[in-house]
Formats: sequence, structure tokens, C-alpha cells
Amino acid sequence: MPAPASAGGPPSVRTAFVSGARLAGWVERFGASHRGYRLQDDDDGLRLVAADGAEALLQAPWPADGRPGRGDGPLERLAALASQPRTLGLLLVRRGGYGVGVAREGLLLAAKAGTRYVQSRTAAGGQSQQRFARRRSNQADVLVAAVAEQAGMVFAGQAFEYLVPGGDRTLADLVLEEPALRNYALLPRLAYLDVHEPRAAVLKKAAADACSVRITVTDPAGSRTWP
Repeated sequence: MPAPASAGGPPSVRTAFVSGARLAGWVERFGASHRGYRLQDDDDGLRLVAADGAEALLQAPWPADGRPGRGDGPLERLAALASQPRTLGLLLVRRGGYGVGVAREGLLLAAKAGTRYVQSRTAAGGQSQQRFARRRSNQADVLVAAVAEQAGMVFAGQAFEYLVPGGDRTLADLVLEEPALRNYALLPRLAYLDVHEPRAAVLKKAAADACSVRITVTDPAGSRTWP
């Protein structure tokens, strides 16, 4: 006989971004909310395994690259690594617009956000669907070219170590294939940012998130605790 389904439903998974300066406080609140935890140093980051079954995976915003964080323990070293002043290029794009910028210590040094329109998919068939597909493809081509041009202007004269893509993965990849961004596309890419339409406020938040520790919390089924 199969085991009965959990009355609490599936586990809850959430993502937060916490700066290095705030990491110790976040971890303390996590421990208080979940009756303590034990620390595991896994290949994909530091994992806090709580007494009530909750887990939090803590991942650095960038690799050490020969500049590891300093500290007595792994949490202190992670916070120190995330607090280093590294410079990133941001490339966020979706069907409705784009945001490009250069960020350092969570703040934008240069930025540009704009709107473009690419029609959504349709369920229509026949010749109508073919005409729509051509129109949508043309709109996407225009968007990709426009974003690449704007990114080239924002990135020009700015030195940064890493590239942070976000938004629509396919569109972001197409933008980075444009000749204007050939040199920038060779830079190491950090973790992808899942963002909504990249308006100016979204770009500003993305700059802070990209320079923060990424925390993925998995709460047990039926639990709603959040530090």
C-alpha cells in the first residue's frame, strides 16, 4: 500500500539574497526559528541543516579566484568573500524590455533600462500562425540588436570581472552572441538571475542581489517558518 500523502503538502522552497554584512544576523535568525542547525560544507555551498528538517543552502556570489574570504569559520569566510568589492556586468532582458548595468558592492555604477515589445505566443494555426511567427521573430531580432547596442554603450569604458545574465535565458544568450558584445561574452558568467520585466527598479535590485549571498531555503512540508 502506498504511503499516505503528507497533509502539509510539498516542501516550500524560497530564495533570498543577503549581503555579506548581514549574513551572520540572517544565520542567527534561521537557527532561532528552526531550533538550531548543523553546518555542512558541500560542493555547492554551505548548508545549514536545521533540527526541524529545514535546510538553507548558502552560495557565494562569485568564486574565490585566488582571493578567499578571511575568517575563523566557514560562515565568516563566506561573509568576507561576499563583501569583497568586485565589479560585475549585468544583462537582463525579457520580451517587454531590458536592463543593463555595471555594479560594484551592490550599487550601480552605470545603467540603462528600456522597453521593447515582442508578442506572446499564440495558439492560432495555418497561415495566420506563420505570419505571427515571422512577426514575432522580427520583433525578437530587433530587441536583441537594440539590447546589444545599449549594453555595448553602457559597458564601454567600464572594467568588470564577471557577467551576470538574467530574465529570459534564450534572449540573453542571443544578445551575448551579437558582435558588439563579443569580448564581454568571453567573461566568466555568474549565477543566472530570475527577474521580472527589467525596469530601473528591478535593475537596481539585481545589482544588490548579484553582490550578495544566494540562500535557498527548503522548509519541511506544511512549515511556513522564515527567518
